[in-house]
Amino acid sequence: MSDAVLDLWRDATPYLLGASLLFAAALYRFLPGGRTPLKHSLLFLACWLGLDALAAVFAWQGRPAIAGGLHQAALLGLGLVLIRLAGLTAFRVVLPALKVTTPRILEDIVVIAGYLLWAMIRLSAAGVELSSLVATSAVITAVLVFAMQDTLGNILGGLALQLDNSLEIGDWVKLDDLSGRVVEIQWRYTAILTRNGEKVVVPNSQLMKGKFSVLADRDLGVAGWRRWIGFNVDYSVNPSLVIGAVERAVAEAEIANVAHAPPPSCVAMDFAPGSVRYALRYWLIDPQDDDPTDSAVRAHVLATVQRNGWRMALPDQIVHLVQEGDAHREAVWQRELARRRRALSGVELFASLDENERHKMAERLVYAPFAKGGVITRQGAVAHWLYIIASGEADVFWEAPTGERRPLTHLPSGSVFGEMGLMTGAPRAATVVAATDVECYRLDKAGFEDIIRARPALADSMSHALSERPQQIEALENEYRSQRSDGERAEHRAAIVQRIREFFGL
Repeated sequence: MSDAVLDLWRDATPYLLGASLLFAAALYRFLPGGRTPLKHSLLFLACWLGLDALAAVFAWQGRPAIAGGLHQAALLGLGLVLIRLAGLTAFRVVLPALKVTTPRILEDIVVIAGYLLWAMIRLSAAGVELSSLVATSAVITAVLVFAMQDTLGNILGGLALQLDNSLEIGDWVKLDDLSGRVVEIQWRYTAILTRNGEKVVVPNSQLMKGKFSVLADRDLGVAGWRRWIGFNVDYSVNPSLVIGAVERAVAEAEIANVAHAPPPSCVAMDFAPGSVRYALRYWLIDPQDDDPTDSAVRAHVLATVQRNGWRMALPDQIVHLVQEGDAHREAVWQRELARRRRALSGVELFASLDENERHKMAERLVYAPFAKGGVITRQGAVAHWLYIIASGEADVFWEAPTGERRPLTHLPSGSVFGEMGLMTGAPRAATVVAATDVECYRLDKAGFEDIIRARPALADSMSHALSERPQQIEALENEYRSQRSDGERAEHRAAIVQRIREFFGL
């Protein structure tokens, strides 16, 4: 009887057990992430060893037929465990170490093929005639295929999706009204994670029969996902002005998740009742944040339209009935004038103006809002106006000839910039970018010209304020920070006076 027990272990059992333990040790040491598959495999290994031990008990009791059957079943199970552990080692340890990425479904196919091959080997070793087995199972196979055609369609669909790379994990897809990121491609289904955190399971057969869109396909090298932002403007505004202003504003603005190349483009889409319908098209880099990025772009479009004094058109069928008299309109205007005078009172450049002159200047200010990231003024541009920040904050940068951007200063609410452009017509010496949503008042040359012509002496007094401003930009351009001598400062002030007089024809 002892010889019968030893015969059970003189077969392939020690080799299968030893190889399984070797692969298990390698997986325990090198398998990244969770070890749940390893734990399950070791549990099955213990079960098959228990079955083999039970076979040994029957052999010891002198029941060789039962012992042989149990032993063959145990060998089959031990081989399956070994194939599973070998597959885990190959596909989850060795290939990732070699920087080779394979779909999970390929691992399943290889492992299942190994299972089938090992099963045929054990059946052949047990004396089963495989040719007769295949012939007798043909009818059963046909019945199963007919009964499981939907399941097989899903399985073959998942296999096809993996093999032709039409869909990969991480792709953003749009399927009818469903949009999200592919997180799993299994035998039966593909799982899509929506932006709302919902995991939607789509049968693979549905993906194979219908059409779906892959957004911003990385393999094709597209810049992103092109989005459309619609808006309407009155017929009173030339479309070329609207298109140019909106394109420049969005292209120059620093909006997160908006691609700079290809640049945004604006087109006139249609002649709607009472307005022209426009569409701004831009490229979204990451589809995850589509709605927040659309919102930021809309804010820049609206700020651009308001800054140019245009009006967003309303449908003709909407009628606004507001009971407003002259007294109400006058009260609103006086509140706005008071806000403008408060903004002007903090400007050192206009400290020498009297109350009447400040009032006239307040009437000439133009409301100019900017959305966060918008370029308020660009270095090198020629613009004959200054800005007063009524609310919000902005950052000032100096751009080197090489394109490098260096921060100069931060402008809080109440700050003023662009005085040299207003007073001398000099090109902008720095770039100013809105750090938050900004409300500005803009004063141009025409709004200040009547005042300085009536009192030319203002040019001399204002030159002192301009000449006292820090020479940061000169220091960056010339790479030195030494203060100018009194004579240089006087020459600089005289030059500013002369440029003011020439600019205004005094």
